[in-house]
Amino acid sequence: MLFWIVAAALTAAVVLLIVPPLLRKPEGAAEERAAYDLEVYRDQLGELERDQGRGLISEAQAAAARAEIGRRMLAIADRGKGNAKDGAKGKVPAARAPRSAMALAALLAVLLPLGTLAVYGKLGRPELPAQPLASRNLDHERGGPPKNVLAAMDKLKAQLAETPDDPQGWAILGQAYAKMGRLPEAADALGKAVALAGDDLELLGSYGEVLISANGGTVPDEARKTFDRVLAKDPTEPRARFYAALARFQAGDSKDALERWSALLAESHADAPWVPIVRTQIAEAAKALNLDPAKVTPEPLPAQQQPPVAQNQGQNQGQGQTEGEDQQQMIRGMVDGLAARLEANPDDVDGWLRLSRSYGVMGESAKAIDAARKARERAPQRPDVLVAYASALLSAEPRSSKPGPMPEEAVASLRQALAAEPDNRDALWLLGLNAAGVGQTAEATDLWTRLLAQFKPEEPEYTLIRARLESLKAGG
Repeated sequence: MLFWIVAAALTAAVVLLIVPPLLRKPEGAAEERAAYDLEVYRDQLGELERDQGRGLISEAQAAAARAEIGRRMLAIADRGKGNAKDGAKGKVPAARAPRSAMALAALLAVLLPLGTLAVYGKLGRPELPAQPLASRNLDHERGGPPKNVLAAMDKLKAQLAETPDDPQGWAILGQAYAKMGRLPEAADALGKAVALAGDDLELLGSYGEVLISANGGTVPDEARKTFDRVLAKDPTEPRARFYAALARFQAGDSKDALERWSALLAESHADAPWVPIVRTQIAEAAKALNLDPAKVTPEPLPAQQQPPVAQNQGQNQGQGQTEGEDQQQMIRGMVDGLAARLEANPDDVDGWLRLSRSYGVMGESAKAIDAARKARERAPQRPDVLVAYASALLSAEPRSSKPGPMPEEAVASLRQALAAEPDNRDALWLLGLNAAGVGQTAEATDLWTRLLAQFKPEEPEYTLIRARLESLKAGG
C-alpha cells in the first residue's frame, strides 16, 4: 500500500508540473502587445510628418490621419489604465489559454496516470520483496564465474577447512582466485600453500606474481624475498630474475637493475616471450642513469625455433611460467609434480588423498579413484581414507535426479569406515542416502538419527537432516 501511495503522489506531482503552464498565457503578454502597438503608431506619426513635409499629402489629410492615430493610441492607454485599476482592486482578469493548449493539458492529465498504470501493470512486480545491496549476488549480476566453477571452489574450500595442511588444494584455490581477479584472496591462499610446500619453485613464482598484481604492479618486500628464494635454488629462472631486477629498480637501485636485466637478456633466446619487456625495462633503467639504451642493451641468443608445444613443455620444466601463460597449465604442472613426487615416495598416504582431491576438482574421475585406491592400499583401516575412496567412486557415477543404489564397492568402503569410526559423519550420511535410495527406510532413519545427534539445532546441517528424516516418515 505504501508503494501505491508514493507512486500516486509522484504521478500527481508530475501532472502538476506539466499541465498548469499550458492553461495560462505567458505573464505580461498584454502589456507587451500594447507597448508594441504604441511604438507602431509613433512610427506612423513620424512617417506622417515626413510625408507632409515632402508635400505628398495636404494639411487636411495630415490632420485627419493624425487624429485617427491619436484616437487609437488613446484607446490603448485607456485599456492599460483599466487593467491597472482592476489589479489594484484585486480583480485581475484571467488570461485564457488557446483552446489547443487547454486540450493538450486535459489529454496529459488523463493519459499520464493511466499510461503509467498500464505500463507498470504489464512490466512491474509489486509483490517482489526489496533487495538490499548487501544481500544481492553482484557477481552473478555482473556476469561472474559459472555456477559449476563456484560450486567446485566451495567444495574445495570445504575440503581445506577439514584438511588445512593440503598445499596442493591451497595452490589450486589460489590460482582460481587469481583467474577471477580476486587478488588478495589469491595471495592469501597461495601464501598458505607456500608455507606448507616449502621450496616449490613453481608455487613460489606464482605467489610472487600475485603479490605484485595485488600491489598494483609494485614489487612488495614479501614478493622480493620470494623471488630471491627462487633464485637461491635456480639462478637461471627467468621470471624470478626479471622481478628481482624490477624490485631493485623500483627501490632506486637502477644500476643493479640494469645489470640484472642485461644479463637476463644476454642469456635468453631471441624468441623467448619475455625478451620485449626486458628490452623496455633496460631502456628505462638506462635513461634513469643517463646512458644511451642502444649502447647498454645486449643482443639475445639466436632463436630456438622450437615447436610451440615443445617450447611450452621446456618452460614448464626448467624455466617456469612466464607472464601471460595459461594458468590452467600451471595448475596441471603442479598436480603432475605432486603425482611424480608420490611415485618416488608412494608411502605418503595424505599425499595420495590430496592428489585424489585435486583430480576430482579437475574433473578427472578415473585418476581420482586411482589415487584414492593407492591411499587405501597403504592405510586400509583409516576411516578418512575409506570415505575418500568411496567419495571418488561416487563422483564418477553419472548424475541422476532419481535416487538409486550406490556402487557396491563404495558401500563396502563406507561400512568399513563406519565400523572403524561409528560416529563418522560422512559415512553415516552417505550410507543413509544409499539406504533411502533402495527403499530401506528403517536403516536410513537409524543412520540419519545417529548423525542428527551430532549437530546442534541452530546449525544448518541439523535442519537438512531433520527435513530428510521427516521426508522418510512421510514416505518421500
